[in-house]
Amino acid sequence: MGILKFFVVSAILFVTVITGPLATLAQSDHGTIPPEWQTKAESTEYKQTWRYDETVAFSKKLDLASPLIKYETYGKSGDGREMPLLIAATGQTFTPALAKRAGKAIVLIQAGVHAGEIDGKDAGLALLRDIAITKTRLDLLKDVVILFQPIYSVDGHERWSAYNRINQNGPEEMGFRANSLNLNLNRDYMKADALETRAWLGLWNKWKPDIFIDCHVTNGADFQYNVTYEYAHHQEVHPAIKLWMDEHFDGKVVPNVEKDGNLLTHYVEFAGREVTGGVATFIATPKFATGYTPIRNRAGLLIETNVYKTYKSRVRGTYDVLRHFVEEIGKSKSSLAVANVTADTQLVERGKTYDPSRQFPLALSIDRSKSTPLAFKGVKYTMEASTISGGQRIIYGTEPLNITIPRYDEARIATAVAPPLYYIVPVQYREAIALLKLHGVQFSLLKTPLTTEIESYQLSEPRWGTTSFENRVTLTAKQTRVKENRTFLAGSALVPMDQEAANVAIHLLEPNGPDSLLFWGYFNSVFEQKEGGSGYVLEKLAREMLEKDPSLQQEFDRYILEPNNARSPQARLRFFYERSPYYKAQGIGVYPIGRVLKPLEVK
Repeated sequence: MGILKFFVVSAILFVTVITGPLATLAQSDHGTIPPEWQTKAESTEYKQTWRYDETVAFSKKLDLASPLIKYETYGKSGDGREMPLLIAATGQTFTPALAKRAGKAIVLIQAGVHAGEIDGKDAGLALLRDIAITKTRLDLLKDVVILFQPIYSVDGHERWSAYNRINQNGPEEMGFRANSLNLNLNRDYMKADALETRAWLGLWNKWKPDIFIDCHVTNGADFQYNVTYEYAHHQEVHPAIKLWMDEHFDGKVVPNVEKDGNLLTHYVEFAGREVTGGVATFIATPKFATGYTPIRNRAGLLIETNVYKTYKSRVRGTYDVLRHFVEEIGKSKSSLAVANVTADTQLVERGKTYDPSRQFPLALSIDRSKSTPLAFKGVKYTMEASTISGGQRIIYGTEPLNITIPRYDEARIATAVAPPLYYIVPVQYREAIALLKLHGVQFSLLKTPLTTEIESYQLSEPRWGTTSFENRVTLTAKQTRVKENRTFLAGSALVPMDQEAANVAIHLLEPNGPDSLLFWGYFNSVFEQKEGGSGYVLEKLAREMLEKDPSLQQEFDRYILEPNNARSPQARLRFFYERSPYYKAQGIGVYPIGRVLKPLEVK
């Protein structure tokens, strides 16, 4: 799935009766498509899908057969596989410069970031075939250039098995959720540990798409909808982009897709155990694809087909969403360009001044105290005691259940920060500087040392994750803001905020960010104590400190009210050491990144 959590918990066991497609969906029949141009899904009645080599072969075949298609690769995976890209365009506008010069909207469509959820591959290849070969969708290219990644997680795609997707109703075999390093690429867009992610960032920065579409399949509950979708529509995205999606996708594309026989709703994540508890909007943070594109000031559409519907229903539903959305993008390219330029321009302008009252949202949460009624098209189900799990199990049927439930879709800002004029990253944190460059963040390297007043953070109470998450041990910490003069050596990165990638820098460099460098473990060593003192020395130090500062005795008395502290000689001595200049000299918990709030003149 994309984001929806499994509902296999100790209290519930799902037993699902698979339902078929809702209707015969509009698309070319096999009789109108030459056999040599049918996808494997079509030629097998949607029982099977192509392997990697077959997908690449068909992609190259499209390139050879049509001047409208160009096959490229944009990187290599961990296992050394080439990452395929198909560019569909008229007039040979196969480069970003030519596409922009021709006034085309650039649409990036991604399939197979989770390679078991491969509906988008078969839908996208069929769409490009209908553009270039059968010519039934040729008009889509009038005002649009399509970039199509048929398989993003190419190594995950070849971890091939009938047992990779326990809930999924077809195809017979498919790829795996993670890549060859067992990394979930849809959690890697910020930290960019995977070679695939680094290649994708290069693709994004080269083309700077006007809009992004990400194809997935759900997990969890069943309902009548064969397609669910979502896009950023709270404070995490510029209002102009949100309004454009509201008008053009929700307002125009969704009704047209439903006319083709589909049933659509916003992405479904139950607020409770089952449908009567309502649904709550999932807000993707920047580690997700459709959480990343909003901080690049671009709309990102998440397509999540219903895992329990047939593969035919899901692929054709994805096809219809892609077809109608690309068509609408072409018709409305001018207003889309205005929304994107407005977002970019205002972002650059924001970075030219520092305003402490201007708060940038780092983390949002859904307000569960506020809801609106939602007419939801579910399926009937029963609940009964399970002798297997010992809890309750849900048994889904096939009859419709039309029910009004609460929808929780109002967000509030949980964490925010006033962006500075600049960040400064010390030269020794080369991995952090390299990551900024990967993301297309603009910066200059200091040619000589710079001493300046900065704002930063004193970090305390570190909490590391108890298990590995995406091959990293994550970290959060309490933060106290401090102002001081610091010297940054030559080679340190000065990152201005008057740039289009400013929001990426803020999310990476603010320690409170949900996908910050601190969170992903780039600065774990700042909490490591490298020097200590012998007990007899600390005894003497403690007495000297108490003599100089009698109020310290009261603080110590409160400290040893905690029984564990009182019983531990080491803890009692550590109390004094941590308050001494010997401890402070180590810089423990000092956040290394500087925030510059005043204009700088740097030679």
